Amino acid sequence: MIRVKICCISSHAEAKLAVKNGASAIGLVSEMPSGPGVIPEILIAEIADAMPPAISTFLLTSRQSVSEIIDQHKRCRTNTIQICDKLIGGSYLELKKAMPGIKIVQVVHVTDDESLREAEEISGFVDAILLDSGNQKLAVKELGGTGRTHDWSVSKKIVDSVKCPVFLAGGLNPQNVSDAIRQVKPYGVDICSGVRTDGKLDGNKLKLFFANVSDSLK
Repeated sequence: MIRVKICCISSHAEAKLAVKNGASAIGLVSEMPSGPGVIPEILIAEIADAMPPAISTFLLTSRQSVSEIIDQHKRCRTNTIQICDKLIGGSYLELKKAMPGIKIVQVVHVTDDESLREAEEISGFVDAILLDSGNQKLAVKELGGTGRTHDWSVSKKIVDSVKCPVFLAGGLNPQNVSDAIRQVKPYGVDICSGVRTDGKLDGNKLKLFFANVSDSLK
């Protein structure tokens, strides 16, 4: 079974549509330096509160310190934190101690074997890793939502090497998701723009995406 996270959820209606089609997780994007899907924190909290208990609600945060992440989570009340940049102020252990029961997912932006080393170093401290296409070194950081794929051979090395579940993101769509799953063998996949039309979640693309996810497991 592959878990599917539908990201960049912008409304209650989109959240319901994602879950109806089989999503086990939704992504709610807070303030970012760039990229799509940002919504106000008050709406993140409202959508998270409305979801069934079995659905993982991911707060995507660009905050880089434990104290800022904790404060933001108090406002947004999701059951999962997705840290989209490097954690430089404090530790994952401090986060877990301050937020018992809240899952911590760290994004690793896949470039080369340096990404593999990064993933291996953090894998014992987080609940999952999410592999995405981005660039933290730009003047305006790309922390996800680029619509670009990355080198899946590196992603496969990470899946084989780390101690925790791995989600694959970055340029996935209904046409390439089967190949991605067969090649990388992730715990889950994460998609935003690939199931949207004119920025809106597209029910037909969602159905095709989930059908191809299922086909990849046959």
